[in-house]
Order: sequence, then structure tokens, then C-alpha cells
Amino acid sequence: MDLEQVRTFLAVAANGSFLEAASRLHVTQSTVSARMQNLEHYLGTKLFVRNRSGASLTPAGKRFMRHAKSLVLTLEQARHDVGLPSRFRASITVGARIALWENFLPQWVGHMRDTTPEISIRSEIGFEEDLMRRLIEGTLDIGLMYTPQHSPGVQVEHLFDETLLLLTTHPEKPWPDENYVYVDWGPAFYAQHSNSFPDLERPAQIANIGWLGVQLILCNGGSCFLPVRMAKPFIQSKQLFAVADSPRYRLPAYMVFPREHEIAVLGPALDSLRALGAAEQSAADKSAAEQTAV
Repeated sequence: MDLEQVRTFLAVAANGSFLEAASRLHVTQSTVSARMQNLEHYLGTKLFVRNRSGASLTPAGKRFMRHAKSLVLTLEQARHDVGLPSRFRASITVGARIALWENFLPQWVGHMRDTTPEISIRSEIGFEEDLMRRLIEGTLDIGLMYTPQHSPGVQVEHLFDETLLLLTTHPEKPWPDENYVYVDWGPAFYAQHSNSFPDLERPAQIANIGWLGVQLILCNGGSCFLPVRMAKPFIQSKQLFAVADSPRYRLPAYMVFPREHEIAVLGPALDSLRALGAAEQSAADKSAAEQTAV
């Protein structure tokens, strides 16, 4: 088995077609077929069922999918680490929910570049399931998220609390409005939201990340819950307004990292995240108080 076979497997799975995969990979269809035959021979099982509509994964192919992604990612990271210029002594990979890349983590990256320029940083966006899997597999050094899972090999540490605030584009309209976007901030938010609005009908719009909720209401009008940290610039520019007398919800943010790690490399990164998290908590408390006063 070689990496090109694995990449080709992922391309076929993503496109559902040997022909389309060949086009995306800039190779012939016969090359794609040969690679898949060799991969199936190596694994001793069929990975795809081919029919007129294309190619679909077999149960074995579905099981191999996760391993294939990890193989490609691990090799890419190995190539990155081994190929580091001599001015870098190490590299770390950090993944987080997109909301935590709004101002918070870019500040941290800037601080790391100033204080430890000899460490290379790879920045990524992901959801909890992916981030936790990669932390356990060892292909991610630090993960930042809202709903971590506990595992024997990783350490979960509370970083700071977000305050979720209900924002609207039209403060004069009564709430709930017809363009309310329910942002899925996780199980804790769902529970708090359900307790506050037990009779609220299922919203017409649901978004899986805050950034998407913002784009929807800025374009079409409406409302959604956002962390005060993300909401502040929109409030200051008067693009969004806090809904009067709306509840505010606590959303803890955590950092997750391997219990056994190289202190000289991850130590400075974790310490700077803790310091920035403490500052963020202070700023969040202040902003929440200001919004309450308004």
C-alpha cells in the first residue's frame, strides 16, 4: 500500500465515481482502477461496489475511511515536521472550533510567534469529534472546544467561559422572529435554551456554527445567539443589537492536550493559552456586565 492508493481511495469515496476521481487527480480512469485493485488486494477485501450510478463504499470501505484520512494526515504532518527549516526546533498543531479562531486564537498565535519564534505552528478548524479523535491518535497537539470528551490519554482543562447573547438585526421587532437562526452550540446550550423557551417551535433555520448564523442574519435579517466576544464588534457598528430581557447562557471553552507531552515544546503554548484565557474571562465578564446594563 502506498499513499497514492490511499489518496485515490479518498477521491473515489468523496466523488462517488472512478471517472470523477480520475479527473480530480489528473490521471486516467484505468490508473484509478489499478490503484484500487492493488489497495483491495493489500487489504484483502472489497472497498467499493461499482454500478451504473458510480461507486459506493462497502461496509469494509466505510471502516477503512477513518484510517485512510489518518494515514494521509499523519504523513503530511511527518513531512512538515521533518522538513522544518533549521531555525525551528519543533512544531505544534492546534485545532479548534471556528468561533475560538475569532480573535482569541489569532492573538495566541501572535503571542507565540513573538515569544517562541523557534516553534512552527499549524492552525486548523474542526469539530469536537474530529478534534478528540486526532488528539487520541496523536496527530493533534492541542484542541480547543466547547464539549470535550474525557479519555485516559488526554487532559481536559477549562480555559474560560463564553457568554452567549441573543442578537438581532431589528431591535424594534418582537422576539421570537420568523428569521431566528438556532445555532447549535452543543448539548449544554440546547438544555438551557429548551428551559428558557419550552414552547418555542422548531426554528425554520438551524446553523452548526456561529459564523454561519451571523452571515445568515446579516444578509437576510433575523436573530441568533452569539458569544459576547464575537458579538461586540457587530454591536459597536450597530449591525446587531442585544434583544431586550433575553437570557444569557454560559458556554465553557476547554483546551485538551496529551497527558504525556514534551514540556519544552507544549509547555510555553499551554501557559500562554492559560494566560490569554484568564484575560478573556475578565474581558467577557466586563462585556457581559456592560450588555446587561444596556
